[in-house]
Amino acid sequence: MAADSTAPDRFAAARSVADAVLYEGYVLYPYRASAGKNQVRWQFGVLAPPAVAAADPSERSSMRTECLVDTVRAADPPVRIWLRARFLHAQHRRIQAATEEPDVFLPAPRLEVDGEVHVEWDEAVECSVDLGPSDLLPVERFGDRHDFAIGARDDTEVIRDGAGLIRGRAVRTRSPVTGRVSVGADRVDDTASLVKLRVVVENTTPWSSTHAARDEILRHSLVAVHIMMALEGAGFVSMLDPPADAAAAVGGCVNDGAFPVLVGSDDVVLSSPIILYDHPEVAPESPGDLYDATEIDEILALRILTLTDEEKAEARGTDPRSAAIIDRCDTMGPEAWERLHGAVRTIGPAANEQAQGGPDSLPWWDPGSDRDVDPVTDSVVVAGVELRRGSRVVLRPSRRADAHDLFLAGLDATVAAVFRDVDGNEHVAVTVDDDPATEALEWQGRYLYFFPDEVEPARGMAGTA
Repeated sequence: MAADSTAPDRFAAARSVADAVLYEGYVLYPYRASAGKNQVRWQFGVLAPPAVAAADPSERSSMRTECLVDTVRAADPPVRIWLRARFLHAQHRRIQAATEEPDVFLPAPRLEVDGEVHVEWDEAVECSVDLGPSDLLPVERFGDRHDFAIGARDDTEVIRDGAGLIRGRAVRTRSPVTGRVSVGADRVDDTASLVKLRVVVENTTPWSSTHAARDEILRHSLVAVHIMMALEGAGFVSMLDPPADAAAAVGGCVNDGAFPVLVGSDDVVLSSPIILYDHPEVAPESPGDLYDATEIDEILALRILTLTDEEKAEARGTDPRSAAIIDRCDTMGPEAWERLHGAVRTIGPAANEQAQGGPDSLPWWDPGSDRDVDPVTDSVVVAGVELRRGSRVVLRPSRRADAHDLFLAGLDATVAAVFRDVDGNEHVAVTVDDDPATEALEWQGRYLYFFPDEVEPARGMAGTA
């Protein structure tokens, strides 16, 4: 399976989301190197040298992705696959100040020249390994191993003032890293159209300083590793919502440090170190990356406006990406701010004419406008048992449950209310029993919400054994 420079267009649908994954947490508000939250960086998708992972079980040196390809429609043309592994390589930037002696510089963690601040920092260099295109069928002949190496590198950038005098320099050092991408496939069984595709990315760097500081370890690591795969002549199976006849095969896939999801249609998969749903998208209202996809753009942008000129100067000197954030927020016009303020999207079909704003439509639930709706007294029937406020239930998260929901599986809870939204969906609001925060959360009206099929009546409730 040889590298192919024509691959990029195959991943166009995944590129914006993949970039967000690649730089998630790269630099956080207030975007200064001196800020505490920017002292420990790059926690997602880090593959350390094998010796480090062997000595520290909290580290990993490889990432494994397994997903399914449905070849039922494979006929002509043959099934072809493209693959791209992407990661960041940390590059340490040191700042040195000029002295009165020619060509003599001294270490300076911070250097200000004509109002521009230069600080010590670990930058990121984007790296990628392309494989394909390759024929997936016949499966028996598919598979390859590609070893790659990124050599050490040193660069020096002279820092001059407005008069052209040398005031210092930035010295960038990149440590060598080596790695491997292995690809293989197996038929799920002898007759099915399903093929299990397997991709393993490894850090193979022969580095033995297992007691080094984490910053130094990161400079010998593959950072924010993720994989993009594209098909021609077949489609991927959703790993989150597979068809019934593929559910068992999906359950047999092993993903270690990776979460493969569909992007766009079913012919592109992004395997990310961050949990995503199928078909993720970057919100069109977002004017640019803030490197914190879990935060609300408007809140961060407003916070950036509160930074002092000195803080903004350090942020601009920390990294070109943080400089772009500061400049963008400082120059955003009213239209951009209005877009950031909010958007309404339909995530499912409206249940009836009322939900579509028909002549008899009602506003979002309000006891003053719809006296037939009252979450405090409404009920829902689950497994033949009527559940309402005060009913005891056991939580069984299942509908694309996130990591937090999965921690709640099997816990006892109490129903606080039953809600019905404008699309006709029912939601059970609960408080978790034995949670010391329950009283405070209930006083604030803050509950956990589940679909009715994600809760079961507790033993002893009327109608249960």
